Amino acid sequence: MQIFSCSQCGNPVYFENAVCLECGSGLGFDPNAFQMVALVDGGPPLCANAGYDACNWLADGDSPFCRACRHNRTVPDLSRPDDLANWQRIEAAKRHLFYALLRLNLPTPDRTSEPVHGLAFDFLADTQNPDGSVTPVLTGHANGIITLNIAEGDDAERERRRTALGEPYRTLLGHFRHEIGHFYWDQLVAGQPPEARFRAVFGDERADYAAALQAHYANGPQPGWQSQFISSYAAVHPWEDFAETWAHFLHIVDTLETAAAFGMRVRHPDGMAADQVFQPYAVRDVDDILSAFVPLTVAINAVNRSMGQPDLYPFVLSAPVQDKLQFVCDLIRGRAAD
Repeated sequence: MQIFSCSQCGNPVYFENAVCLECGSGLGFDPNAFQMVALVDGGPPLCANAGYDACNWLADGDSPFCRACRHNRTVPDLSRPDDLANWQRIEAAKRHLFYALLRLNLPTPDRTSEPVHGLAFDFLADTQNPDGSVTPVLTGHANGIITLNIAEGDDAERERRRTALGEPYRTLLGHFRHEIGHFYWDQLVAGQPPEARFRAVFGDERADYAAALQAHYANGPQPGWQSQFISSYAAVHPWEDFAETWAHFLHIVDTLETAAAFGMRVRHPDGMAADQVFQPYAVRDVDDILSAFVPLTVAINAVNRSMGQPDLYPFVLSAPVQDKLQFVCDLIRGRAAD
């Protein structure tokens, strides 16, 4: 993430800011220019969801919504305070997702331009049935529709689920980055030239997905998954391996851009050193990306431990995982079929 500034006074502002604390100007993020724009009379309007404190982006052309919110198909009951608060947090994470997608020049077709496979979001709540039972909403992706249970917007509930599932990392942004990986597998891999290389790197996705998922939840992760996969869930099936790897690629490049924006440099006692001042969104070689990222995470993990916090990045990037990250990088750059 870049560091932004108010176009009116030049004061640094955060990506989430709706007001400049220096000059008092209202702010809107322009996703076409990647700038925070001071709102003036006669200027472009804010996204309609700004009225719910759920967006600070400029509306997209003639649409009342921005380039991120125009993909919303279903939102929760906003008359319920808890649902509104959860949705606001969900939308904040979704804007971080779209920042990365736009920085990478990835296609984001909506259901108007692609009615069958265009990208859309359903933010849904569990249903209380008349008999007292609950029908849960499962977070996932199907044919361009990403569904997210709005309970994930509650930090305590999300932490409960993270602990119950034994996950080292579970965030709203992580959900979005994982599920959008499934969307881009459909968009960029399925039935296209990169498919053969995908199978060579990740395995054959034609293996029975339902059976693989059932085996994972019945028996736990396959032994020794750490040597081949970024997470235990990635070991379930090639589709999940790809989605997890895609998510981590976005984690890595955005973290590096933030470090670069702050001019961070790392020196490590074992000789690792990295200068994070470069443009990771434009890098084509994963080795170059990781040579900056690994020392950074070693240092920040140590800082977190000094504060009694869990590691920022509790993952091991084995050689097979690095090959998978390179495939994702090549896919984004249009080189995956080479």
